[in-house]
Amino acid sequence: MVRIAAASFAGTAIEFYDFFVYGTAAALVLGPLFFPGFSALSATLAAFATYAVGFIARPLGSVLFGRLGDRRGRRPVLFRSLLLTGVATVLVGLLPTYDRIGPAAPILLVLLRFGQGLGVGGEWGGAVLLASEHAPPGRRALWASFPQVGPAIGFLLANGLMLTLSGTLTDDQFQAWGWRVPFLFAGLLAGVGLLLRASIEETPAFRALAEGAELAASPVKEVMREHWRLILLVAGALTCGYVGFYLITTWSLHYATTRLSVGRTTMLACIMIAVAGKAAATPLFAVIGDRYGRKPLCVAGCTGMGLWAFPMLRLLATGEPVWMTLACLGALLPFIAMFSVVGAYLAELFEPRVRCTGASTAYNLGGVLGGALTPIVATELARGDGTPWGVAAYLAGAAALSVACFSALPETRGVPAPAARPATA
Repeated sequence: MVRIAAASFAGTAIEFYDFFVYGTAAALVLGPLFFPGFSALSATLAAFATYAVGFIARPLGSVLFGRLGDRRGRRPVLFRSLLLTGVATVLVGLLPTYDRIGPAAPILLVLLRFGQGLGVGGEWGGAVLLASEHAPPGRRALWASFPQVGPAIGFLLANGLMLTLSGTLTDDQFQAWGWRVPFLFAGLLAGVGLLLRASIEETPAFRALAEGAELAASPVKEVMREHWRLILLVAGALTCGYVGFYLITTWSLHYATTRLSVGRTTMLACIMIAVAGKAAATPLFAVIGDRYGRKPLCVAGCTGMGLWAFPMLRLLATGEPVWMTLACLGALLPFIAMFSVVGAYLAELFEPRVRCTGASTAYNLGGVLGGALTPIVATELARGDGTPWGVAAYLAGAAALSVACFSALPETRGVPAPAARPATA
């Protein structure tokens, strides 16, 4: 289990490193480089729009890689998704800017971001099922939480490198070539990830399906025909987590550096401290989920994010590093209370024959609803002077939606994962 957890954790860390490094670059430099001639605000909105393309691609990646996972096994998904995301990220780092190739630059940027989204859409389901389907029943949330630590580590890697570069290079150097370094570094990380996954065995649940000739002939059709309501409920339930996470990790960086005149190095440091706290808390919350259930922890996390929304904006608006760090940490702890058990929860909600397709699609559809438009919407809501309370209302509304959806889902703790039947809600 340690070896399996390490491989699943390393893969999600690398994949989400690729995904997050784009978000940080979009908040800091991509606007003027790829959308010159726009006003500062319009260029940022355009960069965030290309950022959203990655989220839109994620459900499609879930369908493509989910079918592969349900027909050929969880293991092939881990290799192909990581390879796709790594190649797309490296190519972003090599991409000429608008002043070199004109309109082709933003077009290619969008296509590469779409490729990143496809890969990440497939990665999560393969990594989580690898851990949860190997795990003993009483520890599924704990072992399935290790892939959930991966995104936090990926974020810290991406932003740690950005922080180092922004702190050591001049603005001109960072704009000219410094921002490319984290994208190119993704190639090395992808190679390491592929080596770590080379010796991983297929999961017992999939082997049992294959040996019993019980594989779904068309997992996508089966999921859409028989489990569409469950997918929509799960996607709605996860929405507030994505809204809160991307408000903190992407929008707050732009808000602090442009509206509050906080240095990008300072704000990146505030966010990274909060994300490190989130990573450390993940297995602790997962142990609670194994003992008391998935659903109570998810409802508590959503409620906590909704209650923290207005204090969070008030603290961010101070522009003081200590209070901004507290604002970020206060949002990310209830977020991870929910997402620490989501890996096990989704695996238990869907039956094995369509589990990769169903769990991945629901998870990434929630990403579209909560993550794709959040930086754009929040930037629009923050127009004008004063504290942008509309952003807090947006998070609180998403939390209310998620609580309602979780309330309609069943508890699954104690259900044997290899035999779990589709949930009815």
